[in-house]
Amino acid sequence: MSADPGISRRGALGGLSAAGALALAGWPGTAAASSARDALITVMGTSDLHGHCLNWDYFKDAEFEDGEGNHIGIAKAASLIKEVRAERGRNNTLLFDSGDTIQGAPLATYYNVVEPITETGQTHPMARAMNAVGYDAVALGNHEFNYGLEHLDTWIDQMQAPVLAANALHHGTDEPAYRPYVLKRMKVDCLDKPGTQPLVVGVLGLTNPGSIIWDRHNVEGELEFADLVESARHWVPVMRGEGADLVIVSAHSGDSGTSSYGGGVPVENASAMVAEEVPGIDAILFGHAHRDISERFVTNKVTGEQVLMTMPSYWGRRLSVMDLALRRERGRWRVTSKSAVTLNSNTVEEDPEIVELVADQHATAVEYVNQVVATSVEELSAAQACWRDTAIVDYIQHVQIETVRAAIQDTAEAALPVLSIAAPFSRSAVFPAGDVSIRDIAGLYVYDNTLLAGVLTGAQLRDYLEYSARYFHRVSASGAVDPGGLTNAGGTPDYNFDQVAGLEYDIDVSRPVGGRITSLTLQGAKVADDQRFVLAVNNYRQSGGGGFPHITGAPVVYNAQVQVRQALIDYATATGTIDPADFHVVNWRLVREGTPVFD
Repeated sequence: MSADPGISRRGALGGLSAAGALALAGWPGTAAASSARDALITVMGTSDLHGHCLNWDYFKDAEFEDGEGNHIGIAKAASLIKEVRAERGRNNTLLFDSGDTIQGAPLATYYNVVEPITETGQTHPMARAMNAVGYDAVALGNHEFNYGLEHLDTWIDQMQAPVLAANALHHGTDEPAYRPYVLKRMKVDCLDKPGTQPLVVGVLGLTNPGSIIWDRHNVEGELEFADLVESARHWVPVMRGEGADLVIVSAHSGDSGTSSYGGGVPVENASAMVAEEVPGIDAILFGHAHRDISERFVTNKVTGEQVLMTMPSYWGRRLSVMDLALRRERGRWRVTSKSAVTLNSNTVEEDPEIVELVADQHATAVEYVNQVVATSVEELSAAQACWRDTAIVDYIQHVQIETVRAAIQDTAEAALPVLSIAAPFSRSAVFPAGDVSIRDIAGLYVYDNTLLAGVLTGAQLRDYLEYSARYFHRVSASGAVDPGGLTNAGGTPDYNFDQVAGLEYDIDVSRPVGGRITSLTLQGAKVADDQRFVLAVNNYRQSGGGGFPHITGAPVVYNAQVQVRQALIDYATATGTIDPADFHVVNWRLVREGTPVFD
């Protein structure tokens, strides 16, 4: 897993001093340097690691690379962490994570689903790596709940660092289901005199309330998720009362103040609100939004103090580093200045200790994803799946429809038409002509969703499709249309452009949002408002993810907890051949006044 030695910016471990390596990574020096200080502590943070231990792309079976030169994985971050600790002194540093740790890369998926740690007793690779790096505390992200509470509890037991989530409560109570905070008792080096001084840093963990929607089937009746602001307002004074000189929040929540879901659930991206409304917080490490925010200051409305915030991108691309300069006055510590940077992990080699530690599990995952399961008669690509009906997305639709149709054949809904939704999760997904492997299928269906089905009416389906059609920018009724500027209107991600298979419809992108579904038929006949359909969906969508109308309240007629990705793998294995002639039907198109936008 070594990095490419041809990139000259990259400083190998041991080849540079700690200060030199950090300078390459983007460290500007001690930005918080102040003459009015007795000590300096450095708080490091990662977030949204999503199962990435190594700088490896399991879908390409090669080292990870992107157009911006980013590298990923704990092993990369670990090298930066070692350099910071060497530069600042182990006594004076802390390391936290703000969640979404165990879901994502096929390495993690293998030990979540294929050979789950709850059955094998193996240590999860993320626990193995994080324990070796030496985290001081880890907050729960929403994806930690994807595999059920038993799986989560097993991973927590394997973690040496305390795992925190103050606002995840036992159902029907105000009692935290997980540890809410931890007090880290340090002996920090004094800068102008020999010896150390005691310092207590309180770390509060906050998780995302959206888990009650996105993982309803795993947490319903077991957990509730309280508002981040109210939880922090309760726990920060408790931590201060127990002797915390400083309070850091590790929150799996963005800073926009918005939510991807409707009302009734606390705000999804509430980190800046916590900074504004809860006094007594010095800094916030936050995640969930997958952005690189080196440094942001938010003014607390109560005290007027500046709260330092930082988000270290995702997958280990960056390491947040916060410096807090301290002055000891009348036996108490006071923060005199603070700053933050994010360091780029593409400037260092992977930590060989971490590489070696997970090598066997990595090899197992690589072998698994490279298993050939079927033969494709031609290459199928998702490159145009965001504006055309493509065969590769129709493969998902076909498998979902066949799975649900077989499951309901002896039920009262057996006579209803079975439809399916799927979205273009990855524009780079390809089934090559010839051998198709598990990694090819995993590259198409990148999420660990399960399959459900509910009953919707024709009127509800039209609403659903109108909502999905918000994905497109409005264009003029004539002239050329650039596909690159047509999609993702309002920041809508590709995974929220649901395509429905099993009926026919047109999306008129020259019309305003809300009036774009100009034709909706089933085998040529207009769909009636009261006509009933069985719609195959994934658990994320059925639980309210994306805010699509009607689906959360639709009567569920199928929920066998089958993973969609595994259903695709099993179907490909059983049939042995992937032939678009068997399943590809162009049933939707983009139009302008009835004329197709693309030939």
